Amino acid sequence: MTESPPKNRADFWFDPACPFAWISSRWILEVEQVRDIEVVWHVMSLAYLNKDKDIPQGYRDFLAPAWGPVRVLVAAQGRYGDKVLRPMYDAFGQRIHLEGRQLAKEEDGGLGLIAEVLEEIGLDRELLDAATDSSFDEAVARSHHEGMDAVGDDVGTPTIHVNGSAFFGPVLSKIPRGEAAGRLWDGCVAVAEFPYFYELKRSRSGSLDFS
Repeated sequence: MTESPPKNRADFWFDPACPFAWISSRWILEVEQVRDIEVVWHVMSLAYLNKDKDIPQGYRDFLAPAWGPVRVLVAAQGRYGDKVLRPMYDAFGQRIHLEGRQLAKEEDGGLGLIAEVLEEIGLDRELLDAATDSSFDEAVARSHHEGMDAVGDDVGTPTIHVNGSAFFGPVLSKIPRGEAAGRLWDGCVAVAEFPYFYELKRSRSGSLDFS
């Protein structure tokens, strides 16, 4: 009897504020439809990643309210388990990336947006308190480091571990659909087999397409 090959696995680290992570996350959902893979979702934080870096003030202002969603995500994960991360991410992404709402420009710093997400998923509204509670930053940092430390320095999101091999990317400007998504995944699986493979890169051009 021939044994079935092991199922491929993608561990996907995301920050709801990142548009590139959003596009890559929609790609991995397309991959699920055409390849036999297991996707596991994890939280990282751009605000944590950049807290001690010399970054433009405009970007720091953008990141300041980004603490709220990741704190609430890890608080919800602690209460309800990993199963809440994907639906919460979907709900955040719908508002932030598809509807164009920016946390930094919301009058309440994004608290209303977070409350909407909790209500949509049916989670305890008391979790909203976590958005301004820095005691959750340790859990954010722990999840962040589980994903990012294996990749190395000078990387961000999306970060994906493909069958245990950690990569920054793929960084996409448009969501591959159907079999195109599957072929891109096949390439990621192929390079993940080589522990001495590090980087393919080219300059990005054009605007982001969330459709």
